[in-house]
Formats: sequence, structure tokens, C-alpha cells
Amino acid sequence: MGIWQSISSILKKENTVSSAAVAQVVEEPRPPIDPYPLSPYVAWAGRRNRDPILSVFKKIFPASGDILELASGSGQHINYFAPHFPSIRFQPSDYDTDVFATIKQTKAEKGNINIVDPIRIDLTDPGSWPPASEKLYDAIFVINIFQVAPVSIADGIAHLASKLLKPEGFVAIYGPFKVDGGYTTASNEAFDKEILAAKVPEWGLKDVRDLEKAAAPHGIVLKETLHLPANNFILLFGRA
Repeated sequence: MGIWQSISSILKKENTVSSAAVAQVVEEPRPPIDPYPLSPYVAWAGRRNRDPILSVFKKIFPASGDILELASGSGQHINYFAPHFPSIRFQPSDYDTDVFATIKQTKAEKGNINIVDPIRIDLTDPGSWPPASEKLYDAIFVINIFQVAPVSIADGIAHLASKLLKPEGFVAIYGPFKVDGGYTTASNEAFDKEILAAKVPEWGLKDVRDLEKAAAPHGIVLKETLHLPANNFILLFGRA
């Protein structure tokens, strides 16, 4: 059975995370929206979503292998997930090398020996990507970037995935999205309006269909859409 048949079988009876994971969503006052990776807002969002995401990853990650995180930021997610997958090697990455010291510090504090040192990846510059001849990845994941990143970043993610994924590997993209031009909930609409009010170019919720269009030229297609708490999704992409 291939990876996508296996994932579909695992998720067939539950297109949402378990009630236990929902209960673990952290409820605390939200700081002002600030996408800087080391901001209080990003830390708050990470604490709020890490357990529901982990619940899904426990179902779909391989028993062993190599997994790449894009836009790791402070490294809060990769350092939280790593102890649950001792036979997986995790590769953090980011465009901003200023966050690398924080990733390494947290890794050392938690004793996460299965996390390797972070690398710089600019999703708009294939010359910055690690060569496929060195390693292919079982999975690539990215969390909460498309509220502030342009849709063109999806092109970079898909292009990178087409080079660095194993044949049956997958890309997991987490966050809130619009679908077919509309909002899935009133709360997501309110959140989007709040983001747009900042009047920063490229800020705002992106549409799942636009991500699909950006990925298609690279032979990467949407395979599964998973619904998570707080009106978020995990979009699972793989080779066509």
C-alpha cells in the first residue's frame, strides 16, 4: 500500500484531530499580531496549535527518516515535535539566519539530539536550497506563513518539494485559508480583516485553490485537506 493510500486509510474516519487534542489548545490572551518569528504573538500561536498539529503528525509521519521544516522561525515547533519521533532526523531551516541561535539554544535545552543544525533556505532562490544529491526528505512541513507570505511562496515550496521529496513524500502546510474565494468561518473572515487592516502588502489569508495553482507546474498536487481546531487546516501535497 502506497503512502497516500495509507494516509487516506488512517484519516478515513476522522478528518479532524481527536477531541483530546482539541482540549489541549491553549487558551490565553492573544498578543498584538506580529509576524516576527521571535515575537510574543508567534510564540502564543505556536503554543495554541502545536498539540493539534502533533496529533496529525503522529498519524502520518514515517517511523523513521528525514523531515525538513521550512520557515522554522524560533524553532518552537520542531523542538516540540522532535522528542515524539526519536527515529526521525529533523532539519530546521529559515530565510533569516538571526533565528538560528534561538533554534540551537532550545535544541540544547531540550536535549533534542535528533535535530540537526538549521540551514538557510530562501524559497525564492533555488540556489540556496540543499542539493538533492545529498539527501531526500520523507516529509516537508511549514506552519503559519501564508497569513503574511505571498502566494508566490507556494511556488517555491512546490518547486523545492519537487527536487527534495522522496517519491512518495509529502508536504504539510498548516494555517487558516480561504476556499474557492470564500471564508470557511466568520472568525476567519474577522481575522483576515484584522490582518488586512494593517495594510501591509501580501498580508491576508490565501485561497487553497491559489496554492494548488502555484504547485501544479511543479508536478505537486493537493492530496488531502484536514480540518483542525481554531478553523485551521493542514493541506497535504504530494507528487501528481
